Amino acid sequence: MIDLENQTTIDIDITLLEQIQQTLTPKACELILTDNSSIQKLNKEHRNIDKPTDVLSFPLEFDLPHMPLGSIVISVDYAQEKANEFNHTLEEEIALLFIHGLLHLLGFDHEVDKGEHRAKEEELINTFNLPNSLIVRNTLC
Repeated sequence: MIDLENQTTIDIDITLLEQIQQTLTPKACELILTDNSSIQKLNKEHRNIDKPTDVLSFPLEFDLPHMPLGSIVISVDYAQEKANEFNHTLEEEIALLFIHGLLHLLGFDHEVDKGEHRAKEEELINTFNLPNSLIVRNTLC
């Protein structure tokens, strides 16, 4: 289950996101769709980086039964820019960012692992027939 908080004006169907989530975990998560300004504030507060970003993940500190994994925050502004740049839909870009964020909630970390995060992303991209993700795009450059 995904608890959606949509702070934007876009209308989004989260059916695909729920299918992705259910393939990885039975635990719920929160998805917050926001704008560049709001995600920039969160990025500065939690990572000391004063600029917008595409996706942030906030895992809950305690893994208790029936508790959600945590929160994923996606900038719809940023996602739309990347969707335009890479010639795919906003929904596809949000799905890619959701996968990336959900894997972080599940403990994957591309900054320190040996490619496990990237490999799992690629597997999900292929399973759900999505375009290349951020990690995959960066390895192709």
